[in-house]
Formats: sequence, C-alpha cells, structure tokens
Amino acid sequence: MQLTHPFAALGPAFSRPAELLPLQDPRLASWNDSAAALLGWQGGPPADFLEFINGERGLPHAPVASLYAGHQFGVWVPQLGDGRAAILGQVDSAENGPWELQVKGGGPTPFSRGGDGRAVLRSTIREYLGSEAVHGLNIASTRALALVDSSTPVWREQQETAALLVRLCPTHVRFGTFEVLASRGQTQELKTLADFVIENFYRDCLAAEQPYLAFYQAVIGRTAELVAGWMAQGFAHGVLNTDNMSILGVTLDYGPFAFMDAYEPGFICNHSDHHGRYAFDRQPAIALWNLSCLGSALLALVERGAAEEALRQFPAQYTRSFRRRMGAKLGLATVDERDWALVEQLLSIMARQRADYARTFRLLSRRATHDSLAGLFAGDTEFARWLAAYRERTAGVANAEATALAHNPKYLLRNYMAQIAIERAERGDYRDIERLLRLVQAPFAEHPDAQEYFQSPPAWAAGLQLSCSS
Repeated sequence: MQLTHPFAALGPAFSRPAELLPLQDPRLASWNDSAAALLGWQGGPPADFLEFINGERGLPHAPVASLYAGHQFGVWVPQLGDGRAAILGQVDSAENGPWELQVKGGGPTPFSRGGDGRAVLRSTIREYLGSEAVHGLNIASTRALALVDSSTPVWREQQETAALLVRLCPTHVRFGTFEVLASRGQTQELKTLADFVIENFYRDCLAAEQPYLAFYQAVIGRTAELVAGWMAQGFAHGVLNTDNMSILGVTLDYGPFAFMDAYEPGFICNHSDHHGRYAFDRQPAIALWNLSCLGSALLALVERGAAEEALRQFPAQYTRSFRRRMGAKLGLATVDERDWALVEQLLSIMARQRADYARTFRLLSRRATHDSLAGLFAGDTEFARWLAAYRERTAGVANAEATALAHNPKYLLRNYMAQIAIERAERGDYRDIERLLRLVQAPFAEHPDAQEYFQSPPAWAAGLQLSCSS
C-alpha cells in the first residue's frame, strides 16, 4: 500500500503519534469489496493487510490520533481527541481521489483519557454495517473497509472480545477539530487547518472573494443535505455532539444509531439520552446548533455578521432538501404546498398508528401493494381518504412508481438484524454479517431470497437498548 500522510504533516498542534497494540488471534471477519474499489484494490485484501492494520509489522510512518474538542450533550469539553482511533495514512486514488485509512480499536492513544483504546465486537459490527447501510441509501457516510475479530478480552459491563474497524473517509476532520484550536486562541493553526480542508476538499471556495466564508457556507449546505437524508429515511444518529460532526457533511461515528421501526417523531435511540436532546425530530435543530458552534470557532477568519447570515440560510436549505426527498418518496418530481400537505397528513396518520416507517413507504411505492397497505390501516377512515387522494394525485404522473421505488428502501439495517448478526459472530459465525452487508448495499432492490427481512420486526426487538458504548 502506498500511503501519504498529509494530515500528520500538519504537525503536533493537530495530532499525536499513536502505536497500534496488536490483537490476539486476529481474523478477518469481513472484507468490503465495494469500499476497497475506492482505493483501486481488487481481488480481496492485500496479502499483508491483516499484519499491517493490526500493528504486527513496522510502519514507515507512525499512525496518528487526531486532537479535537467538542460540545457533548450541549456541554463544552475542552479536549477530547481520538481515544481509540488512529489514522494510518492516505491512499491517493487516481479515479476516486484521496481516502484516509483509519483503524478504530487499535489500542490506547495519547487521547484515551485512561481508556483501553479498544472497540468491542458488537459495536464494531454495528458501525461496519451501519455506515454501509447509510451509504446504500445515498446519504453521505464514512465507508467501512474491513472488520477484524480477535480473542483479546476487554471489559465493559461484562467481558467481551475486542475487534478492529478499518474505515475510510477523505478526511476525518470534525467541527471539534476547529473548536479546540479556536478555544486555545491558536489563530494561525486554525487558519492552517481551514486552508488544508479548503485546498483538499472545498477547492471551489478558493476562487471566492471570501474563501473562509464560502467554506462555512458550503459546510452549512452539505450538513443541511445530510440531515434531510437522515430525516427522509428514518435514521437517528443518537449522539450529535459537535465532535461527531464531519466537516465534509458525512455521517460520522456510529454509536447508538437506529433506523426507526414504528414511526415516532420523538424517537430516542440512545437510552443514555435521558432528556431527548438527540431525539429523531430534533436532529435538524441540533445540526443548526452545532453549525453555530463551528461558526463561532471560525470567527477569527469570518466576519461575525457574515457568519450569522450564512447560518440563517440553514433552515431554508434543509426544508428544500427534505421536501424534495419526501416528494420523491411519494413519486413526485416537484412538490407544491398541496403536495406537502399530503406528506404531512400521511406522517400524522403514521405517527398515530405507529406504522412501520420504511415498510409503509415501500408498500406505497407500488399500486399493486396498496391493498396490503390498506389492510395494515384497516378501519382508519382518514387513511382511506388519504390513499384515495394520493392515488388521484399520482394517476397521471410519469414514472411515479419508479421514482418512489428508487427512494423507498425495501431493506434497512434494523436493530434486531444487527443483534442477531452480533450474537452469531460472537460464536464465530460471520455469515449474517456478509448477508446483511450485501443487502444494505443494495437496499432498493427486491432480493427475493431475503423476504423475511421485509417483515415487521419481532416483538422482542422493542426491548433492545443502545447506549454510547453500543
């Protein structure tokens, strides 16, 4: 592997060297050919891949752990950093651009704050599959390259085994990376970081009259698109701290995330979130709040009034994207106010009935399955009237069914599916991981051999609880 190290080259103000602590009995539990193709790799992992990412061989350049701070559940924490992740370097693909390789779970780093720096198998499986599931829905996300299991014991609430995740992103810089420099008054370093991100990932901003303002505006726009995607597909992140927000506007750090089963606007996927700060329907407002924190960090580079004006554009940007996505889920290329009223009425009915979010929209996508949907809402006269109005609205719309099918997944990574895969993997059986990986990478396809995953979740799924350690 030919690696470059542009982020590490920025110096000790941004990262610290980290040493990978090898796992015992490492074994490659899953390899993602789709992510490997981004690096120009074909035919499976390189021969020395496992030794390389497990720290069993000397590396020409030390991995680095990133420094950042953040607002965690709204509370300022002045220093955080990668406590269990290390950047190995960057692969520069001629076709797909730069991709940073990061190993998660490789042992303690200078920012571990007394932790063991490990990732348990269950959380690693969830992030491995979750990131690919979000990407499969055409929502920006980090990518998962490989999952490594081991016999290394670790303690959480009980003894578990450690695992490694190898993930890819053009850069893992976060809102909190800017926040830590601003909080320390390191204006030159803040400028260096902004220049690095702009020159590598926001090159269109270089030609702007005010490049740093243009950069902030672009981050706001990407974040609006990101959150609209989450909301349209029923995805709850669970821990939207500013240190978990990507400067590229991609989904970053999969902890207690969940795709909703029953539609519940105030759904809380993280049982540690006692006050519902990161409830599903609060995600747009929290994204706005986090963007304001980023704006405050950039005030040494961007005039306050201009930053505030840029931030005021977020609600309209988010609303446009969300309405476009929800219209597409109903098979509509454009959405006027009457159409939006149709969307809102459907969501209201679904919330009242606690209807399965993804399954309802998928059945709605085909006229042939409307009878099945009517059966699920049997006796609900409001839904019957709504369905008649919807059928009338789409009767003459060209490609309405094809549009809806392309925006309503048949398959999501539901919590119970991940839990079954985890329990089997803990016994050394990784076949469910492979099956779910292929399924979530093509969630809009029919997959006739996987019909059981399209059914409503089993009753025991309602008892699953997730926390920040998940």
